[in-house]
Amino acid sequence: MISLFTGVRTEEARALRWDHVDLEGDPDADPPLSPSIAIWRSVRAHGDVKTKRSRRTLKLPARCVQVLKEHKERQEKERAHAAELWEDAGLVFTTTLGGKLDAANVRRSFRRICAAAGIGEAWSPRELRHTFVSIMSDSGMPTERIADLVGHTGGSRVTEVIYRQQIRPVLQEGTEVMDRVMPRTRRTVCRRKSADE
Repeated sequence: MISLFTGVRTEEARALRWDHVDLEGDPDADPPLSPSIAIWRSVRAHGDVKTKRSRRTLKLPARCVQVLKEHKERQEKERAHAAELWEDAGLVFTTTLGGKLDAANVRRSFRRICAAAGIGEAWSPRELRHTFVSIMSDSGMPTERIADLVGHTGGSRVTEVIYRQQIRPVLQEGTEVMDRVMPRTRRTVCRRKSADE
């Protein structure tokens, strides 16, 4: 849900620590601060995010706040159950013993979720990020702004060419303009028929 609703990379989500998650915000601050996540780390060899521009703090949608609160409660129960076996790395997403997730863990879990949802197992977690970009684009958000949200560098070309998959056809605009400029009338049809004969 975090990848789908915020566009974070799975490598960033796997490295997300609870001390980089603010589930309350500060509504009394001036200006008010919303619940957010700080994307400052990844599971890459050096521990940093992919690029400098990838380091960003993102406001959390209300649905994500609720899901993360429930997830934190479940994780606390897992920690209590595991007792001394728990590996406390402070990570948000972990194995049942608190260990780091690897890419295979995430793919396997994601495919199980997709199969249970009845959409097949051919999906990968990165498609959540692509879906986020497509939804933002389809909602009218400028590509440059989407690139900021997902941490792309070098302008919006990567966002536009690789990530964005339009949900609705966008090539209908030309037809709409032509229909407005040159409406089909009976007289136009008659002229064309005469010219064709």
